[in-house]
Amino acid sequence: MYALARRLLFAVDAETAHGLGLRAIAAADRCGLRSLLAAPIPALPRRVLGIDFPNPVGLAAGLDKNGAYVDALAALGFGFIEVGTTTPRAQPGNPKPRMFRLPTASAVINRLGFNNAGVDALVRNLERVRYSGPLGINIGKNKDTPNAQAAADYLCCLRKVYARASYVTVNISSPNTQGLRDLQSVELLRGLVAKLHAAREQLATQHRKQVPLLIKIAPDLDERALDAMARVLLDSGMDGVICTNTTLDHTAVANLAHGNEAGGLSGGPLLAPATKVLTAMAERLQGKLPLIGVGGILHGADAAAKIVAGASLVQCYTGLVYRGPDLIAECVQAIRALPPGPTHG
Repeated sequence: MYALARRLLFAVDAETAHGLGLRAIAAADRCGLRSLLAAPIPALPRRVLGIDFPNPVGLAAGLDKNGAYVDALAALGFGFIEVGTTTPRAQPGNPKPRMFRLPTASAVINRLGFNNAGVDALVRNLERVRYSGPLGINIGKNKDTPNAQAAADYLCCLRKVYARASYVTVNISSPNTQGLRDLQSVELLRGLVAKLHAAREQLATQHRKQVPLLIKIAPDLDERALDAMARVLLDSGMDGVICTNTTLDHTAVANLAHGNEAGGLSGGPLLAPATKVLTAMAERLQGKLPLIGVGGILHGADAAAKIVAGASLVQCYTGLVYRGPDLIAECVQAIRALPPGPTHG
């Protein structure tokens, strides 16, 4: 079914196809046609971050920025859904065109720039969903907010999404908002996470639930930066790490059409660098914080490799563009086939 849909979607530009694909999934869900979209998902429960996941394969942030398609996407069989990135105020993102497919590399380059309808719109959408499974909400800052005031944007979003979230991801690693990755520096990161942790403790009392806070990091960090980040995370009260966002290194696709477009590269070429950072963080954190592996998952074996590298859960996005919903079941089956280990049962 997806092979036919892919030919139609690839006949239009990537961002238009993104919207059409979401609307098609929603229409199929409303008509009770889920069986035409995805293979049955085997049960593979995991308990991570104090949350029960029906399976360890989730949807990465970015596909549903405004939380408008949660029920339809959940019907595909994901073990969890992450929506966003959301910002305090609506913003249009960067000028179009800003998303490019590189089919021979099974890759995408995007420079969307946190285009979203704002956190209030996201919360309104989430109030209407039927889905009751694990829901992550990815938060960021507005483009015109200087880094010196970035904490206020993250705190605004945290307070507004807290009641609806199973966990909250703090996105400091998108390459498409100028200066955002500077928040990964030790001084700025330490200050940001301290404020978020203090606010979370107040919110936990108010809402009578403790929502885990995760940091999403870049795949372009060197060994020294990883050392520093691991120390901050272990000292900060953060609950987990998502490895990784998209990469600014386009070396693997430089000779392809669109390969030199500005923006973050995802898909096949991201698998190795993202998994390398995942492995490095797992070595540094020594099981003290759970990791979610994302980046370059195009086959079940890629998801299994993330688990072996130290992830407790994995997420897909670009792989769905090229493989369709059957990738979800394939990933669950590959992880299920792994021998028992510290992160995979």
